[in-house]
Amino acid sequence: MKKVLLTVAACATLTYAGDIMKIDTKAVCDVKKNGVDKVLALAEKYNPMAVKKGVEFKRLGVKNSTAIKAIKAAIKAKKKEVVVEVKKKGKVKKQKFALDYAATRACKFAIVALQYDKEAETTYRAAIPGDGYKF
Repeated sequence: MKKVLLTVAACATLTYAGDIMKIDTKAVCDVKKNGVDKVLALAEKYNPMAVKKGVEFKRLGVKNSTAIKAIKAAIKAKKKEVVVEVKKKGKVKKQKFALDYAATRACKFAIVALQYDKEAETTYRAAIPGDGYKF
């Protein structure tokens, strides 16, 4: 049983590595073309991978996983605006985003974080002083 699980995990990792760089976030995360539910499903698919690797985006004090939860709550309540609570210096502040914008942002942040991580594997070594790379 353990061997099967390891094989499945290894295949999933290989699929992630090859497919993530080919994704066009502009086309895939477009709410007008694909709808909010499909875009949110993509964000939910890729964001856990980003969290697991430690590269989850945080923008304007909002982690992407927090934004995804707020988007789900807004869809459930049938609201056009997403309200995200952010803690800054011990105070809780609320930020408001349009539902379409928040869904697009969550999708792009989830995918781009993984793309940056994959890209860094190949480009990081060139920037280390002392390895022969000239600036």
